[in-house]
Amino acid sequence: MNKILILFAHPAFQKSRINKELVKAVQGLEGVTFHDLYENYPDFFIDIKREQKLLLDNDIIVWHHPFYWYSAPSLLKEWMDMVLEHGFAYGKEGRALEGKSVLSVVSTGGQMEVYNEKGANKYTISEFLVPFRQSANLCRMKYLPPFVVHGSHILVEGDILKYAERYRKVLCILRDKGYGIGKINEVQYFNELTD
Repeated sequence: MNKILILFAHPAFQKSRINKELVKAVQGLEGVTFHDLYENYPDFFIDIKREQKLLLDNDIIVWHHPFYWYSAPSLLKEWMDMVLEHGFAYGKEGRALEGKSVLSVVSTGGQMEVYNEKGANKYTISEFLVPFRQSANLCRMKYLPPFVVHGSHILVEGDILKYAERYRKVLCILRDKGYGIGKINEVQYFNELTD
């Protein structure tokens, strides 16, 4: 069984209908540690050694956040800057995370059709996530296709609950090694493996 660490970063969590349900669906799930960065570090003073130990103790890391200005909220970026340091996560001697996997879980107000070269945003979600993929690559980690919730502002309650159920299923698949890497690499979004 893989152990999973969810690094959750949402500065306005109390306002997010979708993220409330996503979080509720995975809390208490065996083998999954939920770690709310804004709750633990409201002052942005990150305990680097604590965070590195959490990374070492888990097999799969989840970067769960809303899609803010085509990226992540500032605390997750601060976390990456401070915790994924040279000599630990990358560099000649930085092999602590080698072989682990990373999954981006993002929610966005934009619907899927606006994320392509002909859409309003001109690029796909996967293209916007290249810095995250490359960060994982630099750390010798495997970057998985993202789990994405589109149109978060217009989803009705039933759709939100379906996304929450699918998110839980994704984590169970990863925890229980339910798919081979070949199958995972065939999809644009991890969502596709939960249908």
